[in-house]
Amino acid sequence: MSTQTKRNKAWTGDRLASHPVDAAIRLVKENATAKFDESIEISVNLGVDPRHADQQVRGVVNLPSGTGRDVRVAVIARDAKADEATAAGADIVGAEELVERIQGGFMEFDRVIATPDMMALVGRLGKVLGPRGLMPNPRVGTVTPNVGQAVKDAKGGAIEFRTEKTGIIHAGIGKASFTDAQIAANVHALVDALNKAKPSGAKGTYIKKISLSSTMGPGFRVDTSSASA
Repeated sequence: MSTQTKRNKAWTGDRLASHPVDAAIRLVKENATAKFDESIEISVNLGVDPRHADQQVRGVVNLPSGTGRDVRVAVIARDAKADEATAAGADIVGAEELVERIQGGFMEFDRVIATPDMMALVGRLGKVLGPRGLMPNPRVGTVTPNVGQAVKDAKGGAIEFRTEKTGIIHAGIGKASFTDAQIAANVHALVDALNKAKPSGAKGTYIKKISLSSTMGPGFRVDTSSASA
């Protein structure tokens, strides 16, 4: 039988009820009592079966309030496009030499962007980047000739979302230090993006359940209609 920690015992709020977005955010922040700035995370249970091609949900959304974290961006490009990426603030830029470094185990980045002409090279990295969800993909804007804008978007709060095997989307949408309004704006932006990405094969209730939590705190259910408002 598990025992509750002091932190668990100090948690407040009804974790079984569904709360409007604003109320859920307040409860999450009240319980984010760690000595560091906890991340705020959202989990969305979708009524899809990702095993079927016509029920996969994947995309990218620009969070209006940003994520509150420094995103390390690697860009695979040559010549003028490499210069464009560097000017936009990319952390690592390269072509063949960068591909070789990644093949050798270098993974000090959170996002990989590539120009279309580099995809023959990038294809070699499928077994390395694919399992980590980092493989560049035109569907989410990480394979693009406009690398400068892609870097700025990644640095400014663009996040990728993709359903897991169980049909759940997990994403970080801010920090406990954000204002309630900033977190709410990010929640609405993500849910709106999910609704727009609804696959043709989805039947019945699409957004079944939403919950918000902090890194060290409990999760609180969110009323789905208020998140879609």
